[in-house]
Amino acid sequence: MEAKIKVLIAKPGLDGHEAGARLIARVLVNAGMEVIYSGPRQSAEMIVNTAIDEDVDIIGLSILSGIHKEASLSVLNLLKEKGAEDISVIVGGIIPVKDIPEMKKAGVKGVFGPGTNTNHVVEAIKQIVAN
Repeated sequence: MEAKIKVLIAKPGLDGHEAGARLIARVLVNAGMEVIYSGPRQSAEMIVNTAIDEDVDIIGLSILSGIHKEASLSVLNLLKEKGAEDISVIVGGIIPVKDIPEMKKAGVKGVFGPGTNTNHVVEAIKQIVAN
């Protein structure tokens, strides 16, 4: 039996709007993935520690507050510092298109904005984890 993809959904910063994060968590569970939802108001350190402790394959950051670049870079840097670069990072939320190339150059594997088809997110995660 193939191991389930294990995903951490996290909301960095002070943003408390959880509807999107909860929706994508449910979609991923329905797609057969194991999902840990860490809840709102998480620091980069809390997110990375949870990801390592739970041995996840991928972190999905849900960001609506405008801290998408800072939060994703902090998480990526901490993963590197802790020797956990094998954990991929994706970001969903309100992300200006102009910021996406910089985020991807830094190591974010996928960026998903409002209205993204959830099947696309599921397939992207499968592809990212497979590579």
